[in-house]
Amino acid sequence: MTIKHLSPELLNECRKQAVQLRLDGHTVAVVSQQTGLSAPTVSAAWKAFREGGWAAVPVKPRGRLKGQAKVLGADVQALLWQALYQEPQDNLLHPAPGWSSAGLAEWLTRHHGVVLSQRAIEHWWEAQGLKHKPWKLNHLENSRLTNSHLANSHLATQRSQEGRWFRSAVAPAFTRLKDADQRWQGGVRRVDHPSGSVYQIYLHGPRGRLLMRCFKKPPEAQDYLAVFDALNSSGAAALVFHGALFSASPEVTDWLARQPAFWLVPVPADFTLPI
Repeated sequence: MTIKHLSPELLNECRKQAVQLRLDGHTVAVVSQQTGLSAPTVSAAWKAFREGGWAAVPVKPRGRLKGQAKVLGADVQALLWQALYQEPQDNLLHPAPGWSSAGLAEWLTRHHGVVLSQRAIEHWWEAQGLKHKPWKLNHLENSRLTNSHLANSHLATQRSQEGRWFRSAVAPAFTRLKDADQRWQGGVRRVDHPSGSVYQIYLHGPRGRLLMRCFKKPPEAQDYLAVFDALNSSGAAALVFHGALFSASPEVTDWLARQPAFWLVPVPADFTLPI
């Protein structure tokens, strides 16, 4: 099937059908045959679902939605903050580790009848100081990352402390995982905001997709474990994390000891990583 001749509505229905078939255990080849979509389109829909749930499966509309202003009103901004301060909704596969722009857009529409594009939400993130950028650890955006990419990444060739840390801690954890969807980077930070301090746990998946949760006070052990549990529920995962001393938390260290397929790689506090 030539997808360029499909309407956005029909294409999105086919993408949703493809994801459901993959959830039912069918291979990409079988799903492609049953839906008429190409194998790359099926794979793209499946990856979008794994990263952002059902809200991320439909293709994004081009341009700004009709009637959507450049500056969000105070009422819509209040709703966005309300969502960011609560736990992300679960999708049909596993709990979400954080809010994506797609998840927030779906939440606004479903619960409040507000239609907002993912791009508008991401622009709002940036205006609020929440748009954290991923580090250039090892071309995380490459979904087919190989051991050769790891060996030749920016940090792998450096003689600095950061380079030695990457070779001894990050590369061994990432080489255990064949799928780039399992490699994450994240951290916690305090964001200065006119309304007061905001504490943010941020995560970057493949291609730099940003997920986040926000708190009005420093996150506690259970807050971190909720994020880790959500990542771990999808299978083996490695997470490079900055900004928290987890070795001082018995709850976190006990949880990590019970998860043989979850590798947490802390970033030393004095390291400067390339963005």
